[in-house]
Amino acid sequence: MRLFVAVVPPIEVVEDLSGFVEPRREHPDEDIRWAADEHWHLTLAFLGEVPEWKTEELEERLEAAAKRQKPFELQLAGAGAFPGVPDARVLYAGVRDDTESLRHLALTTRSAASRAGVQVEGRKFTPHVTLARLRRPIDVTRWVRVFDTYRSPVWTAQSVRLIESRLGEGPGHSAAYTTVGEWDFLG
Repeated sequence: MRLFVAVVPPIEVVEDLSGFVEPRREHPDEDIRWAADEHWHLTLAFLGEVPEWKTEELEERLEAAAKRQKPFELQLAGAGAFPGVPDARVLYAGVRDDTESLRHLALTTRSAASRAGVQVEGRKFTPHVTLARLRRPIDVTRWVRVFDTYRSPVWTAQSVRLIESRLGEGPGHSAAYTTVGEWDFLG
């Protein structure tokens, strides 16, 4: 199973961001593949391929981590690109987290995965929502300027999800996502 751990924005935030992104989607660019609204999430830990026999312990440890977390406020704000603006492969919306709770949650979920014997892949945690992937490295200065003006409604993160990603099984050969488990924070 190809898995990741994430916080998923509520529907009101997804709809608000979608309203801001939609006019940009209407101008086709063969180099930009816009992410589907239903794929928007904040990845805390990318786990890659996880043997099914490890998922039970992983789920138990993620549930324990969620129970130690209090709900916290987040807002989508700002923009950026990976690996950088002049040579972007990914365009993203940034995240405002005044309490650093999301960063702490990323550390605890990564630690939970490690203790379950699951290797966490990827680089340093950068909170973001992927808006688009680029077919080749391009300068996205104009896109970053546009999305840097966006501010979503503030929302309260209340749970963490373990999500399975099946490459090529979604619309237009994108990934299909299925929530494997969801655990509420200590309220």
